[in-house]
Amino acid sequence: MGTLAIFKKEMRAYFASPIAYAIFTLFLVICGYFFYSFLIYYSLASMQASMSPGLGAGLNVTDSILRPLFTNMSVVLLFLMPMLTMRLFAEERKQGTLELLLTYPVRDGEVLLGKFMSAVALTALLLLATGIYPLLLTLWGEVELYPVLTGYLGLLLLAAAFIALGLLCSSLTENQIVAATFTFGALLLFWIIGWAASLAEGDWGVLFRQLSIVEHFVGSFARGVLELKDVAYYVGMASFFLFATLKSLEIRRWKG
Repeated sequence: MGTLAIFKKEMRAYFASPIAYAIFTLFLVICGYFFYSFLIYYSLASMQASMSPGLGAGLNVTDSILRPLFTNMSVVLLFLMPMLTMRLFAEERKQGTLELLLTYPVRDGEVLLGKFMSAVALTALLLLATGIYPLLLTLWGEVELYPVLTGYLGLLLLAAAFIALGLLCSSLTENQIVAATFTFGALLLFWIIGWAASLAEGDWGVLFRQLSIVEHFVGSFARGVLELKDVAYYVGMASFFLFATLKSLEIRRWKG
């Protein structure tokens, strides 16, 4: 019951402030631009293929539009998730309501889970709003359902890992800008560490590739491939950061 109460409280807070509307607007405008660009490219490629059939080998809406769209959406989420999570604990600390919240008859884990679920639910709504893109693509060709499902599942798991890290950063400071900056910096580090994989050799290259937070999405989910190791990576990362956040809350409660 405590988790549900916190979840409802946070959902009301999101839509009572400009945060949710700003994130929805930015995400949909940017993703809409990417979708339009890939669609125009696909249309031009289709016209060229009609004149030269050899150029149309392997041309389909899934690989030409959806796959790059999902990849770009993952990067957009990396930039927007810090905005979504920065206030979850930092605002409570600044206003002095976190201590009051932690004295309520709810466990720290319920508070954390309620806030986490609210951010994930808002992200799910955000992704659901882009579901119109695959529907529109059915007008131009056959859309494979499985890559669409794996793509959205991957984006949701990716966002959950982003949110868990954002919660940890938000629990460590009372300044929302600092929380967002730390979150973005950490996510950026997990993103660009994959670039080092192409420069490193042997085991180091494998390690950097496995640590890259976007590589697991681009290498499987965006291609319509569902692998247990990639699911485990995001679940494990989200669980680790949630555990660290829980310990941060317990330390704060202990300090009084």
